[in-house]
Amino acid sequence: MSTYQNLLVAIDLSSESNKVIARAKRLVGGDAHKLSLIHVVEPIAAAYPIDAYAINISKMQEEAMQIAAERLADIGKETGIPPEHQHTMLGAPATEVRAKAQELGSDLIVIGSHGRSGWKLLLGSTANKVLHGSHCDILTVHVGE
Repeated sequence: MSTYQNLLVAIDLSSESNKVIARAKRLVGGDAHKLSLIHVVEPIAAAYPIDAYAINISKMQEEAMQIAAERLADIGKETGIPPEHQHTMLGAPATEVRAKAQELGSDLIVIGSHGRSGWKLLLGSTANKVLHGSHCDILTVHVGE
Protein backbone atom coordinates (compact mmCIF):
# COMPACT_ATOMS: atom_id res chain seq x y z
CA MET A 1 0.00 0.00 0.00
CA SER A 2 1.24 3.46 -0.94
CA THR A 3 2.12 6.01 1.66
CA TYR A 4 1.22 8.75 -0.83
CA GLN A 5 -2.34 9.97 -0.62
CA ASN A 6 -2.48 13.19 -2.63
CA LEU A 7 -0.48 13.33 -5.86
CA LEU A 8 -0.12 16.27 -8.21
CA VAL A 9 0.67 15.08 -11.73
CA ALA A 10 2.26 17.73 -13.97
CA ILE A 11 1.68 16.98 -17.65
CA ASP A 12 2.47 18.58 -20.98
CA LEU A 13 -0.73 17.37 -22.73
CA SER A 14 1.23 15.19 -25.18
CA SER A 15 0.61 11.49 -25.71
CA GLU A 16 3.45 10.90 -23.23
CA SER A 17 1.23 12.35 -20.49
CA ASN A 18 -0.59 9.03 -20.29
CA LYS A 19 2.60 7.29 -19.18
CA VAL A 20 3.12 9.81 -16.40
CA ILE A 21 -0.49 9.49 -15.25
CA ALA A 22 -0.36 5.68 -15.40
CA ARG A 23 2.71 5.67 -13.13
CA ALA A 24 0.99 7.97 -10.68
CA LYS A 25 -2.16 5.82 -10.66
CA ARG A 26 -0.07 2.72 -9.88
CA LEU A 27 1.38 4.51 -6.86
CA VAL A 28 -2.10 4.97 -5.40
CA GLY A 29 -3.48 1.56 -6.31
CA GLY A 30 -5.47 2.91 -9.25
CA ASP A 31 -7.48 5.39 -7.17
CA ALA A 32 -7.79 8.36 -9.58
CA HIS A 33 -9.43 10.44 -6.85
CA LYS A 34 -6.05 10.69 -5.13
CA LEU A 35 -4.61 12.41 -8.22
CA SER A 36 -4.79 15.98 -9.43
CA LEU A 37 -3.60 17.02 -12.87
CA ILE A 38 -1.88 20.28 -13.68
CA HIS A 39 -0.84 21.81 -16.96
CA VAL A 40 0.84 25.20 -17.00
CA VAL A 41 0.58 27.48 -20.01
CA GLU A 42 3.45 29.89 -20.22
CA PRO A 43 2.59 33.51 -20.93
CA ILE A 44 2.83 34.09 -24.65
CA ALA A 45 4.80 37.29 -24.23
CA ALA A 46 7.41 35.40 -22.21
CA ALA A 47 7.63 32.47 -24.60
CA TYR A 48 7.90 34.31 -27.91
CA PRO A 49 9.65 37.54 -28.85
CA ILE A 50 6.80 39.32 -30.62
CA ASP A 51 5.74 42.83 -31.37
CA ALA A 52 2.95 43.58 -28.89
CA TYR A 53 1.35 46.00 -31.32
CA ALA A 54 1.14 43.48 -34.15
CA ILE A 55 -1.23 41.05 -32.43
CA ASN A 56 -3.74 40.82 -29.63
CA ILE A 57 -1.71 38.98 -26.99
CA SER A 58 -4.59 38.80 -24.51
CA LYS A 59 -6.83 37.06 -27.03
CA MET A 60 -4.08 34.61 -27.97
CA GLN A 61 -3.44 33.87 -24.30
CA GLU A 62 -7.13 33.25 -23.63
CA GLU A 63 -7.33 30.89 -26.61
CA ALA A 64 -4.22 29.02 -25.47
CA MET A 65 -5.70 28.61 -21.99
CA GLN A 66 -9.03 27.41 -23.39
CA ILE A 67 -7.38 24.86 -25.68
CA ALA A 68 -5.19 23.61 -22.83
CA ALA A 69 -8.16 23.33 -20.46
CA GLU A 70 -10.15 21.37 -23.06
CA ARG A 71 -7.27 18.99 -23.71
CA LEU A 72 -6.71 18.54 -19.97
CA ALA A 73 -10.42 17.76 -19.56
CA ASP A 74 -10.17 15.13 -22.30
CA ILE A 75 -7.17 13.51 -20.61
CA GLY A 76 -8.93 13.67 -17.24
CA LYS A 77 -11.98 11.96 -18.67
CA GLU A 78 -9.86 9.25 -20.34
CA THR A 79 -8.02 8.53 -17.10
CA GLY A 80 -10.92 8.88 -14.67
CA ILE A 81 -9.60 11.97 -12.92
CA PRO A 82 -12.53 14.18 -11.90
CA PRO A 83 -12.88 17.74 -13.26
CA GLU A 84 -12.39 19.28 -9.82
CA HIS A 85 -8.91 17.67 -9.79
CA GLN A 86 -7.85 19.27 -13.08
CA HIS A 87 -5.93 22.54 -13.04
CA THR A 88 -4.88 24.66 -16.00
CA MET A 89 -2.65 27.48 -14.85
CA LEU A 90 -0.94 30.45 -16.47
CA GLY A 91 2.59 31.30 -15.47
CA ALA A 92 6.04 29.85 -14.97
CA PRO A 93 5.65 26.04 -14.96
CA ALA A 94 7.87 25.19 -12.00
CA THR A 95 6.52 28.01 -9.85
CA GLU A 96 2.89 27.15 -10.58
CA VAL A 97 3.41 23.41 -10.02
CA ARG A 98 5.08 24.01 -6.64
CA ALA A 99 2.41 26.51 -5.61
CA LYS A 100 -0.48 24.21 -6.59
CA ALA A 101 1.14 21.27 -4.78
CA GLN A 102 1.44 23.42 -1.66
CA GLU A 103 -2.16 24.65 -2.00
CA LEU A 104 -3.52 21.12 -2.44
CA GLY A 105 -1.38 19.64 0.33
CA SER A 106 0.16 17.20 -2.14
CA ASP A 107 2.63 14.70 -0.74
CA LEU A 108 4.11 13.83 -4.15
CA ILE A 109 4.57 15.64 -7.46
CA VAL A 110 4.86 13.35 -10.48
CA ILE A 111 6.39 14.89 -13.62
CA GLY A 112 7.65 13.55 -16.96
CA SER A 113 11.27 13.80 -18.03
CA HIS A 114 13.12 13.69 -21.39
CA GLY A 115 10.16 13.68 -23.74
CA ARG A 116 10.26 14.44 -27.44
CA SER A 117 7.56 17.10 -27.24
CA GLY A 118 7.33 20.44 -25.48
CA TRP A 119 8.88 19.10 -22.28
CA LYS A 120 12.09 18.19 -24.12
CA LEU A 121 12.98 21.84 -24.48
CA LEU A 122 11.87 22.91 -21.03
CA LEU A 123 11.73 19.96 -18.71
CA GLY A 124 15.34 19.68 -17.72
CA SER A 125 15.18 23.11 -16.18
CA THR A 126 11.51 22.80 -15.20
CA ALA A 127 11.93 19.50 -13.35
CA ASN A 128 14.99 20.89 -11.61
CA LYS A 129 13.14 24.06 -10.63
CA VAL A 130 10.18 22.04 -9.35
CA LEU A 131 12.57 19.94 -7.27
CA HIS A 132 14.33 22.89 -5.70
CA GLY A 133 11.94 24.63 -3.39
CA SER A 134 9.26 21.96 -3.33
CA HIS A 135 7.72 21.08 0.03
CA CYS A 136 7.08 17.44 -0.96
CA ASP A 137 8.64 14.48 -2.75
CA ILE A 138 9.13 14.54 -6.52
CA LEU A 139 8.98 11.56 -8.90
CA THR A 140 10.26 12.01 -12.42
CA VAL A 141 8.95 9.51 -14.95
CA HIS A 142 11.12 8.79 -17.95
CA VAL A 143 9.12 9.39 -21.12
CA GLY A 144 10.15 9.19 -24.73
CA GLU A 145 12.59 6.69 -26.16
